[in-house]
Amino acid sequence: MAGGLLLGGAIAALFASALPGHDPSSGIVDPPPDRIVIKVATVNGSGCPQGTAAVAVSPDNTAFTVTYSEYLAQVGGTSEPTAFRKNCQLNLIVHVPQGFTYAIASADYRGFASLQRGASSTEKASYYFQGSSNTAAITHPFGGPYDDNWQATDVTDWAQLVWAPCGVQRNFNINTELRVNAGTSAPGSTSFMTMDSTDGDISTVYHLAWKECPGS
Repeated sequence: MAGGLLLGGAIAALFASALPGHDPSSGIVDPPPDRIVIKVATVNGSGCPQGTAAVAVSPDNTAFTVTYSEYLAQVGGTSEPTAFRKNCQLNLIVHVPQGFTYAIASADYRGFASLQRGASSTEKASYYFQGSSNTAAITHPFGGPYDDNWQATDVTDWAQLVWAPCGVQRNFNINTELRVNAGTSAPGSTSFMTMDSTDGDISTVYHLAWKECPGS
């Protein structure tokens, strides 16, 4: 989806105090006063067909939100053989105020899962900057029987934050995946996992940490 998606949808007014414990010696600073601009360069994957994902930036510049409307993985019953795994890779262009850099400190994912006894599912997310070998990947497992909303949070310690390089433009990549395994569940039964909510959209929130670049 070259050209990006329209910034809009759910906006999360989240504050830096919601992030992992702040070490005053870490160089972390308050969000810059100028707005950041996040555009989607490309969005690819079976979990986010064209027009079903959007990005919005929170008013205080401490978070951005991705909303989905057709992110569903399922297995069993009349499910397609490839439906057990769905993924979505976002390639984001992030314009930040001059003299600042950012890192993803935590991410919140929510959805709904209906897993039969013996079935299981996982939610996985990977994060990396274009051209960087540093990739963070975190997986959250779920087991049946389960029939409820689910929530998962990825948290990065301050010392492990991967910062965007200063003075150069590096697109940020987020690759998420939902996977459902029938396991020992009853033949013909259906299990599924979504990254959405009852109104068809889910707010996946990425919390930002800020730091001044050297020499700023």
